[in-house]
Amino acid sequence: MPSSETSGSNRTLERVAAILDAVDPAAVSASELARRTGLSVSTAHRLALSMVEYGFLRRTESGDFRLGHRFVRTAMESSAMPVLEQLRETTGETTQLWVRRGQERICTLSFDSHHELRVAVPPGARLPLPAGSSGRLLAEESEALGEAAAQGWVESVGLRTPGQGSVSAPVFLHDRMIAAVCLAMPLTRVKVSPGADFGAEVAEAARRVGEELQQRQV
Repeated sequence: MPSSETSGSNRTLERVAAILDAVDPAAVSASELARRTGLSVSTAHRLALSMVEYGFLRRTESGDFRLGHRFVRTAMESSAMPVLEQLRETTGETTQLWVRRGQERICTLSFDSHHELRVAVPPGARLPLPAGSSGRLLAEESEALGEAAAQGWVESVGLRTPGQGSVSAPVFLHDRMIAAVCLAMPLTRVKVSPGADFGAEVAEAARRVGEELQQRQV
């Protein structure tokens, strides 16, 4: 016989699954969640708020509930893949997508340069903040945010790894930075600086990722 603790956990999981089904694909209010799931309004609201804390849901400005960053991340990767691949082909250098998790940044996508000498970081790699141009952005360093606001990008010249450079731009969703697009290269191929050479292209790529992601959520 299942224990009462197991039964309670199963009931909670069933309710969480029901709420996730109810908010896919549109944003809904707590009362609508209750109607769709058969839960009381208070129970639906309490569970939804807990799911917001863990990133399963997020709240809109009107207080309704939508799928959170744990699901947006998959949509973001889908949105970013063709953009990053095109950026790699246009610039010839390695492109990456980074997100923040605690005091680290995680590479969720990477398209390596075709050059024999290249910067290669596999998806899933973790690096401490604020090292590197993406790290400075995702750590929300005031200087990095100021640079990004002024010119659209932030660069790193041998700061994390000697002989390597990068330029990164923030990806925004609903005016909140959720990721950073990064272009990384050996400094031997840099003409002026990573930002001067490729900053405009990287900023445009980051803008396109955010725009495509927002369209997917409409």
